[in-house]
Amino acid sequence: MKKLNVSVIILSITFAFSCNNEKLDNKKVRNMPNKGLKPPVAERIPKKMEIHGDVRIDDYYWLNERENKKVIDYLNAENDYYDSVTGHTKKFQEDLFEEMKSRIKEDDESVPYKKNGYFYITRYEKGSQYPVYTRKKENLEAKEEIIVDVNELAKGHEYYALTSLNVNRANNVAAFGVDTISRRQYDIMFKNLENGRLFPEVIKNTTGSTAWSNDNKTVFYAKKDPVTLRSDKIYKHILGTDASEDELIFEEQDETFWTFVYKSKSQKYIIIGSYSTLSTEYRFLDADKPEESFRIIQPRQRELEYSVAHYGDDFYILTNHGGATNFKLMKTPVEKTGQENWVDVIPHRENTLLEDISIFKDFLVLEERTNGLNKIRIKRWHDEEDFYLPFDEETYTASVYNNPEFDTHIIRYSYNSLTTPNSVIDFNVDDKSKEVKKEQEVLGGNFDKNNYTSERLWATARDGKKVAVSLVYRKSTEINENTPLLLYGYGSYGSIVSDRFSSVRLSLLDRGFVYAIAHIRGGEYLGRAWYEDGKMFNKINTFYDFIDVGKFLIEQKYSSASHLYAEGGSAGGLLMGAVINLNPEIFNGIIAAVPFVDVVTTMLDEDIPLTTGEFDEWGNPKNKDSYEYMLSYSPYDNVKKQDYPHMLVTTGLHDSQVQYFEPAKWVAKLRVNKTDDNKLLLYTNMETGHGGASGRFDALKEVARDYCFLLDLEGITE
Repeated sequence: MKKLNVSVIILSITFAFSCNNEKLDNKKVRNMPNKGLKPPVAERIPKKMEIHGDVRIDDYYWLNERENKKVIDYLNAENDYYDSVTGHTKKFQEDLFEEMKSRIKEDDESVPYKKNGYFYITRYEKGSQYPVYTRKKENLEAKEEIIVDVNELAKGHEYYALTSLNVNRANNVAAFGVDTISRRQYDIMFKNLENGRLFPEVIKNTTGSTAWSNDNKTVFYAKKDPVTLRSDKIYKHILGTDASEDELIFEEQDETFWTFVYKSKSQKYIIIGSYSTLSTEYRFLDADKPEESFRIIQPRQRELEYSVAHYGDDFYILTNHGGATNFKLMKTPVEKTGQENWVDVIPHRENTLLEDISIFKDFLVLEERTNGLNKIRIKRWHDEEDFYLPFDEETYTASVYNNPEFDTHIIRYSYNSLTTPNSVIDFNVDDKSKEVKKEQEVLGGNFDKNNYTSERLWATARDGKKVAVSLVYRKSTEINENTPLLLYGYGSYGSIVSDRFSSVRLSLLDRGFVYAIAHIRGGEYLGRAWYEDGKMFNKINTFYDFIDVGKFLIEQKYSSASHLYAEGGSAGGLLMGAVINLNPEIFNGIIAAVPFVDVVTTMLDEDIPLTTGEFDEWGNPKNKDSYEYMLSYSPYDNVKKQDYPHMLVTTGLHDSQVQYFEPAKWVAKLRVNKTDDNKLLLYTNMETGHGGASGRFDALKEVARDYCFLLDLEGITE
């Protein structure tokens, strides 16, 4: 049961000359022009935009005309330019892809988990792009039943995403969502698990998630507004009936809120949630009585956030009630749910963020974060036993795994770090033993985690705040001002960039790169206050933190301006755009993936997906103070005549989170303003959206593209 933040998340190529295997002088590379290669020039069609007495002229506003042939031609021209400039790296990209692919166990499968009498397993077959979802009845020696083979369903589609596979309690029908466009508009489908046939009804334009009632035929789901893609309506569907006749159960009238529906782990209640950035509201229904009406738990109040889990006669409430900035756990009787009945279970702590809880029959599991490091705490219901699982590394990521069973003494969790591949571990609460159920295999024969080291440093930001920086590199790498370093950042929505292991990242580390994560304000790495200090009218702290971390790494001689690179996607792409307007001189290259860079114009357009729900994250520019503050940092509005680093900008034509025209406009404006000869590349995937490719191998090709951009700038060609 997580407290909610609206999140967005993410994960290359240069010039036409032949590189030998020696490392080139980076300053020469940086200033080498693309002789004979002409970048596309977008037509300038000025559009006047006026509000609060301020006038802005947008020469490239027309690029938002998705159906306009001129727009598609321009995007294709940019892709052709990208191909021309990066032609000499194509073989290297292919080699990088094969190298990354070779580390992956292609015929892999998940650790089985048990739910309602079945063991569920997700497996991949050698050479396949997509998973196969299977199950076995009662024990792992039973015959395998294939629930869904996504490879079969994906045939004939350039993009195919299956989400939220959900089997009813009778174990005979599976519901799941399918997106074939990459706009995160899912069609819900139903499959009869007894005869393998799909039911005729298909429910269009949903979130993909479902909640089964206990009658095994009634299902609740959330539908999206077709324009804004805001999930605003909850419907009830009866299996075997026409979806057009589904009953509207709840409609979220407030355009700043989104709604969703789920079933409690106890299987007792169907719960509808509504959320905005600063407040939440829940209502519940007995899952045995789907024909009855939902009852509200606690009416919404601005700045009151809470989420709900059920146990026994109570609801357990994870909340910021009463000024609990870092959240606390409370409970209330099911029959008396208003906040006047809430009582503390785990009180608020100034130095510890309570991130999540998991409820079991005999104990409670808490996921906490102190000084940036997450911890797993186990507390029994009926005695005083209360302890933490031990973790020893300087920086790591540990999280409670999929634990659908309620009556069990086993907690499943995952553990990994920047140097340690992921493990799935079962911990026995009764005898304190643990069993490693699976360790991530890194194939290829060359990986030894002892060859790598990680560390956590603390950079001092300009206002005196200490900003954590996590680093990983190969022990044999010589660290000095000539060391290439990739600095990653996000810094929005309270989202934390975890210090996780990545087998694909080895392709950078083994070629002498340092990889670093800046845990900047706007995330919750150091608690909720760390997030609050990097949003709304404090947003500039996010950008300053990242710049100050970059300067710190240069000062400490982990790299230099000639070898320092930065990467961010979505809101992290906004970060990239802001920092290179402010301090372009400290970076040699930038990767901006699906970047949110046209902040003011986008937030003024309430027909664009995400806008209304994010006024409490960025501000509402219809208010003059928010408008002026957002305008002061919006990357698109602050492009100026100056030198910029080498840049690779990527997007997807069908992106529903950050529309393709934001990065397209940004690149067009940069082209006519930048005063350098550095690379500026825009690549638009004409088949995908915000998350990129759907297949596991196609996704690796995108990483290989980005890494090749960086390696080529360093003159590394193999």
